[in-house]
Amino acid sequence: MTARPSSGLKGVVRAPGDKSMSHRAMILGAMATGVTEVEGLLEGDDVLATARAAEAFGATVERLGQGRWRVTGRGGLTSPAGVIDCGNAGTGVRLLMGAAAGYDLTATFDGDASLRKRPMGRVTDHLERMGARFQWSGAKGLLPATVTGGRLSAIDHVQTVASAQVKSAILLAGLNAEGVTSITEPEKSRDHTERMLTAFGADVDVEERGEGWVIRLKGRQPLTSTPVAVPGDPSSAAFPLAAGLIVPGSEVTVEGVMLNPLRTGLFDTWREMGGDLTISNRRVSGGEVVGDITARHSALNGVVVPESRAASMIDEYPILAATAAFAQGQTVMRGVGEMRVKESDRIRLMVDGLRACGVVVEEEPEGFIVSSGPVPGGATVHTAHDHRIAMSHLVLGLAAQGEVIVDEPEMIATSFPGFVEMMRGLGGSVE
Repeated sequence: MTARPSSGLKGVVRAPGDKSMSHRAMILGAMATGVTEVEGLLEGDDVLATARAAEAFGATVERLGQGRWRVTGRGGLTSPAGVIDCGNAGTGVRLLMGAAAGYDLTATFDGDASLRKRPMGRVTDHLERMGARFQWSGAKGLLPATVTGGRLSAIDHVQTVASAQVKSAILLAGLNAEGVTSITEPEKSRDHTERMLTAFGADVDVEERGEGWVIRLKGRQPLTSTPVAVPGDPSSAAFPLAAGLIVPGSEVTVEGVMLNPLRTGLFDTWREMGGDLTISNRRVSGGEVVGDITARHSALNGVVVPESRAASMIDEYPILAATAAFAQGQTVMRGVGEMRVKESDRIRLMVDGLRACGVVVEEEPEGFIVSSGPVPGGATVHTAHDHRIAMSHLVLGLAAQGEVIVDEPEMIATSFPGFVEMMRGLGGSVE
């Protein structure tokens, strides 16, 4: 797919449903008793894989219309008849492992070639501490893996790296464990699981502690179905907004974006860089504050991104790096080693891609530094099947001096179906 230099992007678009909340709505709906109606679900490949998994675990899952789904749960999960194929969904498989571990069942999880390379031990090690048993078909810690669940005991866990996936897997397992599961987070990670568990009737205690908090969940709690309205995904909204900031003459508005403070680190950073970013029409949807965000072409300046902000924007560093290429001075991004174990080694791929496009970048073990200068473009970028790497470089190509080509653009559908059509509708040259 090719992005060519463009100008004057204009328009109002709506962000696709939040990916994190969409995964959780499907999983908790399957674990609950009753009918859960979901609106605004992200219908990307990753979430659809989780929807199929929910059905395989015994729930009835129906699509009612665009973004409208019904999940009928039977108060727990049962052993699936076949392998649970999670495709490329890292969040989906790790949360499903946590949920499945709490029940008296056996399930085998697998995924595509990319997911098979991603580390599962960061979740399964803790689930084994609770009493779950894992068997690995190949290398330990890599899919395929078979879990035998049930008879779990609560644990006290202290997070050493802010990770909502690890926290959520432990909480979902703890829901059916004996005792009180506690998780201490020195730095806060996204709290969608805690919020949604509460909405489904669970008693979740959250105690603020400095820059972090302690979450406690008593085991053996039933879940009751509840309506879920999924707000717009800030991680997806970041791409058209980034284009608005860096493409000359642009003004782009994305409606209905979730403004949970644990998800808005990128927007705070752009403002610190001098980005003309305004928020209007703040309101509450699905228990979350949402708003409409407008980005206008801006003269950006490099900044040092606080390492403490990483947890609130870990998925947004690729698009931040793309916008930083157009900022004056250096943009320093450190404390983001988590990027190396996402769908790909995102630090390495962004460094390689930006360098191919003529940007000066310094790679570090736990981060990277992007320097100002011309952005010639005129390159083909290797994406390693990573949707965010592909979209970030396509946005960069809209403002570069020459076209930018990305390989394997089909992976964009995992998180942002309709991305190309949206960018074209705003006036971007993408084909």
